This record gives sequence, structure tokens and C-alpha cells, in this order.
Amino acid sequence: MTVNKAWNDFCDELREAGQSLIDEAAPQDPLNQAEGVRYLIRLLRYASLNSIENSDPLYPAITNALDPHLKCKIGADNPDNIYMGARISPKYRYRISGTRGTVPLLTFGSKASRYHIDGTMASTGEIGNDEIPVDDDGRFSIIASVDKPAEGAWLPLGPDTTNLVGRQSFQDRSTETAAQVHIELIDEIPAPQPLDPEVFARQLKTTTDLVKGTAATFQRWTKMFMQRPNELPDWGQDFFQQAGGDPTIFYIHGYWKLAPGEAWVIDTEVPDCEYWNFVLQNWWMESLDHDRMNIYINNHTAELNDDGTLTIVVSAEDPGYGNWISTGFHNEGTALLRWVKADSHPLPTCKVVKL
Repeated sequence: MTVNKAWNDFCDELREAGQSLIDEAAPQDPLNQAEGVRYLIRLLRYASLNSIENSDPLYPAITNALDPHLKCKIGADNPDNIYMGARISPKYRYRISGTRGTVPLLTFGSKASRYHIDGTMASTGEIGNDEIPVDDDGRFSIIASVDKPAEGAWLPLGPDTTNLVGRQSFQDRSTETAAQVHIELIDEIPAPQPLDPEVFARQLKTTTDLVKGTAATFQRWTKMFMQRPNELPDWGQDFFQQAGGDPTIFYIHGYWKLAPGEAWVIDTEVPDCEYWNFVLQNWWMESLDHDRMNIYINNHTAELNDDGTLTIVVSAEDPGYGNWISTGFHNEGTALLRWVKADSHPLPTCKVVKL
């Protein structure tokens, strides 16, 4: 295949990805459609960075996969998180190291990514928090490999591992320090080679496949959530783990739709857990503008009721009670409540009320 043909195919397949915008279930108003186009552009940026620029497992680099400064948001992103990623291979051994910082939650997982094929990202190994030893200087080191090392922390790789995924979850960014993380190949690094046109053509194809696959995956999720509007049920945790979810997290996804003057009231018990948060998202499962609006809360910022329960009120205007979450100029979208390392997983009760 010539590079020119690969480019033309790239443009054609990118245009095909835009079919998600005209799905009959997607909102057709100008705001949501504009956000949909912006979402595809963000997916393209994410896919090209991971399928072209940082795609060689012989030269791994930790990237902030969903960098908030680049406004890259995918699949119910968490505003409290730094999402780390690197391309790796089970053929090689790696060292993940750095300084632990004070961020409450730090986890790493090896994944078999098939987002560009069937929308899955199965776990092939996990390590986090207390499993990561830290020395007196606050430094840590983990070996990522198929075979377990003789000593030290180990992140297992499977025969189909393609990616390293890491999460840092903050509760209060103003007082907590992020971990500094690096990755290096332990095995001998081969001599540099020129750009291979055939390899590059395949990378272009993988880029558009990732855009289409990711858009299609979360479009299916949203359409599933729409079947039970203004609820927060348990859809089955295996479903979310297969898509790359953290096994320590219990995910409660939902879909909300409100008429003017209405509010979505969510009441729930709060389990004993390391961390929780609730995030409001648009139809495309992107968190709303958390830099400028109160579209999410966590266990640090929320105010509990006198009996220890939690009330969240989603509405366009401040209702004057509960923990107000702004709809951010939207009247429908998706939402996610996360319980992390919880001793139980209560499901909220929900209702729509007139204000």
C-alpha cells in the first residue's frame, strides 16, 4: 500500500466515524452536535498520539492519556484522575519507577487493548497502593514482565498485553502531590531505524480504527443507559472491567434527562471506602466543564446528611438543598458514581422533582 492511498483511506474512515453523530438516539440540537464533532476531534488526537507517536513498545513513554489541559475526555473520565498510559509488549521487560507523592490512590494495570476491534481492554495484571513498596526517600520501583522477578514489586504481563494503564486519584488537588512516574525498557534497546512506510500505513489504519471503535463503544453504552432514564442501577461490573475499568472500582452508570424546572434527586448510603465521586457527563460520556462549573463531587468536597447518607441534586439552578450538581447548559446526558475499595456497594434511589 502506498502512503498516498493510506492517507486517502484515513480520511475516508475518519468521515465514516462521523456517522455516530447522526445516530437516531443522539441529541440533534446544535450544542450536542457541536460537542459530538469536538469529541471526534479529541478522539483523533488521542488515537494519533497512541497509535503513531507513542506506539513503539521498544521506546515506551508515560503519557497523560486523558490530559485535562488538552481536554481529552473518553468513556466517563474522572476529573479527579491523572490517567497514565504507555505502549508495552510481553516480549520485553520494563521498569516503572518514580516518586510516590501524596496522591491517595495510585494503581497500574497491564491491559490487552482491543478498542479498535471490539471495544474491550481486558486486564492482564494489576498492582496498586499498598502493593507498591516505597523507600525512605519516597521512591518506588516495579518490574513489568511476563515472568515474576526474583524480588521486588511485580506487574504481570499476559501474552496479549499491549498497554500499561495507570491512575492517580486525588481527593484534594490543592494539598496533595502527584506521583512522578517513568518507564524504561530493561532489555537491550535496538539501534534506531528509519520510518517504515508500511508500518506507518498500518498505524494510520489503527488510528482511525481506534477513533471509530471508541466512538461506537461508548455510543452503545449511552444507548443502553437510556433504557433506564434518571436511574443509577448496577449494569454488571464485568461489562465495565472488560472495557479497561479498574477492578477496585464499583461503577454505577446512568442516564439523566430533565425538563426545564426539574431536578434529579439522588439519595444513597455511603459505604466505608477509600474514595468515591459522582460526575455528570454529556451524551458522549465526556465529563462536563469541571474547571468552571460544579459538575462533580467526591468524598472530600461533599456534605453528608446528619445520618451519614448523601443527597445529590442535579439541576440547572441551585435548588438550595443537598449537594448541587449543575447541568452545565445541558438537559440530558450520562452520569457515573464510583465506589473505590468499598466494603459494600449501595445503589442509590433516584427521583425527578419539580423545583
